[in-house]
Amino acid sequence: MKKLIAVVVFCISILGLTGTAFSQTKIGYINTEELIGAMPEAEKATTQLQEYQTALQQQGNDYQTEFYEKDSLFAKDSAKLSPAAKELRRTAMIELYQKLNGWREVMQQKLQEKQQELLVPIRNKALETIKVVAKENAYSYVLDQNSVIVGPPGDDVLALVKKKLNIKDAPPKVPGAARVPSGAGAAKPKQ
Repeated sequence: MKKLIAVVVFCISILGLTGTAFSQTKIGYINTEELIGAMPEAEKATTQLQEYQTALQQQGNDYQTEFYEKDSLFAKDSAKLSPAAKELRRTAMIELYQKLNGWREVMQQKLQEKQQELLVPIRNKALETIKVVAKENAYSYVLDQNSVIVGPPGDDVLALVKKKLNIKDAPPKVPGAARVPSGAGAAKPKQ
């Protein structure tokens, strides 16, 4: 009987400690996309990515211009060319055409590589800062709001992480703030 009581007391104490441990779990949520979008490095990376995309598009335009110039020159000079010269130019035109058609795919691949090169360090910095803030504020879990459909209640830690990264929130835009008030330009009626 004493053993049974000891086992029951032991089980109750373990269950009590387990319940206490679960009640101490602190959960936080964060929108990592919003955080990364607010980081100054992200704006710089976006600008660099747009410039790179423009350069790639210009390269494609140059290929297209070269193709059209060579095509019109070939059409104009083909009567004067020997069969061997025609074949060489035709082969060069086919290669240029294939290069032009494949450029869109090459451009997308190069753009994705550049995006990874620019954004991975920013994302890593954001994630490391989230980990530091979670540790400093005793969060057991910090979940991305974009990944969780249903979850336990928790705190939004975005403000804490922004503070740690020295990111200041922009003042909210007031709709219609730039409009002139309706009576500002109207003449006052005579009395």
